[in-house]
Amino acid sequence: MERERAHPTGSSTCAAFQEAVDTFLIRHRSFLDILSKGHEGMARLNRAVVKAVTACGCLQVEASAQKYPMEGTLLDIREHMSSHVRGTLCEHCRDAVDAELGRTLFYLTALCNLFDLRLDHVIAQETQRLSTLGIYNLT
Repeated sequence: MERERAHPTGSSTCAAFQEAVDTFLIRHRSFLDILSKGHEGMARLNRAVVKAVTACGCLQVEASAQKYPMEGTLLDIREHMSSHVRGTLCEHCRDAVDAELGRTLFYLTALCNLFDLRLDHVIAQETQRLSTLGIYNLT
C-alpha cells in the first residue's frame, strides 16, 4: 500500500498548514523536541482554560457526578451528560485559548510531517472511524 505524502500540493487548509509547519519549524525538528513542545503546548492550553475560571471568571466550573438515566438508549445518555462548564470565554480568554490551541496543532502537525503523514488524511481516517463506530465509540 502506497504511503500518503506528508507534503501535499493540494490547496486545503490542512495541507497549507502542514506545509507552513514544515517550512517554519526550524529549531525543534528533533522527535524529542516535537514531543516535549507538544506537551508544553497542552500544558499552556490547560493553563489558559484554568485562568479563564480562576483569574478572569468568564467560565465557571460546576462539577458533580454524572447522572445516567436508568432507562433509555445510549443516545439518551448524551442528553443527560454535563460539560460542567458554565459561561462563555470572554474575548481575551478566547484569544488565549485560540493561540494555545494553534500552538498545540502546530506540534501535532510537526509529528505528522516527521512520520510522513498527511494531516487531512489523519482527520479523514478518524472521521471515518467515528462514523463507523457511531455512538459505540464511547469517548
